[in-house]
Amino acid sequence: SMHAKARCGLRRSVRSSCKDGLGETTYSFLAAQESWRIHHLDVNSAFLTGELEEELYVKQPPGYIQEGEEHKVLKLHKALYGLRQAPQAWNVELDRTLISLGFEKAPLEHAMYKRGDGNDRLLVGIYVDDLLITGADEEVIANFKLQMKKLFKMTDLGLLSYYLGIEVQQKPEGIIICQEAYAKKVLESCGMKDCNPPRHRLSKKSEAPAVDATEYRSVVRKLRYLTNTRPDLAYSVGIVSRFMEAPTTEHWAAVENILRYIKGTTNFGCVYLRKKKKEMVELLGYSDSDMAGDVDDRKSTSGVAYFLGGSIVSWLSQKQKVVALSSREAEYIAAATAVCQGVCLGRLLGDLTGKEPEGVVFNIDDVSTISLWKNPVHHGRCKDIDMRHHYLRECVEESKIDINYICTDDQLADILTRSLGRQKFVKMRRRIGVQAVK
Repeated sequence: SMHAKARCGLRRSVRSSCKDGLGETTYSFLAAQESWRIHHLDVNSAFLTGELEEELYVKQPPGYIQEGEEHKVLKLHKALYGLRQAPQAWNVELDRTLISLGFEKAPLEHAMYKRGDGNDRLLVGIYVDDLLITGADEEVIANFKLQMKKLFKMTDLGLLSYYLGIEVQQKPEGIIICQEAYAKKVLESCGMKDCNPPRHRLSKKSEAPAVDATEYRSVVRKLRYLTNTRPDLAYSVGIVSRFMEAPTTEHWAAVENILRYIKGTTNFGCVYLRKKKKEMVELLGYSDSDMAGDVDDRKSTSGVAYFLGGSIVSWLSQKQKVVALSSREAEYIAAATAVCQGVCLGRLLGDLTGKEPEGVVFNIDDVSTISLWKNPVHHGRCKDIDMRHHYLRECVEESKIDINYICTDDQLADILTRSLGRQKFVKMRRRIGVQAVK
């Protein structure tokens, strides 16, 4: 391998890519909503184009060592693959190029760029060396492709159909994303075995025999990537991710249970339908929480889901960082996470579409949490809740969010916080938009 020495300290490597749950899903929704087509450009040998800001030297590679000067090193003028600085050098070069072409970086999503208004509107999403381009006018897109081809060696892959293991189908009625091929690859690499699903809660204190931790982590890492298009997997994969340190056969049985489910649903994904109406659709959010679901530390799990035009664009299933002392506090912590994400998502949509972001409609199934939000008189009853979560009340007072009460049966974030019975799980899966797409 190549060893680089910098006179100034080495920087961390940087690779541009859209945030999970925000970039790629929001991008797909906007394209579907506006009836735009997404194009795909690939930069050839992207890391070789970046200009280095530091002085870097490498040892003379085998076969190219000059006789009598073996002690000397080579000075680099361009980035090379294998350098820690190469990803950042490419990112800086691409950023500089797009800005020179009149693009503006989205302040809330640094891997997305915008240019122009109306029919000249152009959006570009960056995934390391892949450029995803969409806009109202195909001629504007074609001209941008020509501009980029003059500046970089690029391959025009036409309409987007596949990137980073995610399959994209662009149809007249909308856009579909799934990871069928990737799911099958995960199943093949794991080798499915016959075993009964675990019928008890998992714990780190399991007395079952240990399994190969490296293999366990590898499989769970693959499953986590699959959740990019499968919100129905977010909770279960989040649970098995908690036992990376010392997994046992009980934990591995849970992983196999997930794999068996995937085997029967490899062709499932998310659908983003085109709407006849062109006005900005409503951003609808849901949040939910279980209560002390983790048997080891008694922390609760937050579930958050956001929908645009009936299509899910952002989801989260995450163990809370503090122990909630009541179900109200657990719900409040989950809602605080959801509102922060909703406000950010609303601003991103407004920035990319050029329209003023509308308020976020937020649904929750806990009356006491809503009362705590709307009525300051209840403040004396919530001293146990960390003050940072009172950001929610400020959002309500400033009309950034509109809170609605819904019954538990309509709480779509429920699938992200707890294990559901088969019938309810299938029903919730269908309602959040995960379905067979092939």
